[in-house]
Amino acid sequence: MITTVFEATWIVFMDSRLRGNDDQGEILMSNIDQDRALGFLVPERHVRGRLVRLGPTLEAVLANHGYPPVIEKLLAEALVLAALLGTLLKDEGSQLTMQAQTEAGPVSLLVADYKDGAVRGYVQFDEEKLALCPETPSLMALFGKGYLAITFDQAVTNERYQGIVPLEGAGLCDAVEHYFAQSEQIPSLITLGISADRRVAGGMILQHLPEGEVGRERLHVRHDHPEWEHMRIMGASLQADEMTDPALPLETLIWRLFHDEGELRVTGGSSLSKGCRCTMEHIRSVLARFPEEERAEMADDVGRITVDCSFCAKDFHVPLSELAG
Repeated sequence: MITTVFEATWIVFMDSRLRGNDDQGEILMSNIDQDRALGFLVPERHVRGRLVRLGPTLEAVLANHGYPPVIEKLLAEALVLAALLGTLLKDEGSQLTMQAQTEAGPVSLLVADYKDGAVRGYVQFDEEKLALCPETPSLMALFGKGYLAITFDQAVTNERYQGIVPLEGAGLCDAVEHYFAQSEQIPSLITLGISADRRVAGGMILQHLPEGEVGRERLHVRHDHPEWEHMRIMGASLQADEMTDPALPLETLIWRLFHDEGELRVTGGSSLSKGCRCTMEHIRSVLARFPEEERAEMADDVGRITVDCSFCAKDFHVPLSELAG
């Protein structure tokens, strides 16, 4: 049985709706399933999870920059991770920010964030150093010795939670798994998939809350719990081509992985989009807060202040005359 939860309403679908390949063929929830996040619960195994697939949103972010393939793949991974973690936030206006920074490797700065269904990100890197990297570089090859900061800004309580972990492992998902193990004490599996053309990216996070009901306070955590090891192996069987196939609904992926584990609860989906908050109105309002003398120092010879947005790779030109008074 698979149950879809929309607020307090549970709708139960027949098993065959999401079974995948059977005598009737693949049953698709939609022709194209992209730019979407979907949560799920496996109550009998005390496991919660979330799937994300980015398509046009990923293309829109990458199109602004003209990054080389290695950097496009890195940013695609970061955007999927930002969506996986950001959609865990419940309150409107809350924000998740991931930032990796170092001065040793080819990549000096990576930023990706999520807010109200919108993701954005950018990368600063050294082309000459990047050319010396292997075709599939590790985090150490890209960053050298560095750290990843994960920050949750809660809109309702105005509280900020931040965890900082070393950039170690084969990819960003290893660093994020380390964050959950270190800061949250939650055994987690994160798996990512990027299409060969880097135009579709997907990922899944799977987490165990042993010896306690999913969504409630954990009684204790054991990373070697046999129940979690079984679910981790099942989750790790998810393939990159499944995560990046727009014709394969996220619901079907959940069914393929966990239909033998008892009841499945799909906890509703949310759409994802490219988001950059650098409107001209916002930039004017920020510049207007500076004293007139400082604004004059920022301006060029023709009396314009230029503000560049790294997220959308655009320059905004604001005449001083528009800020007068």
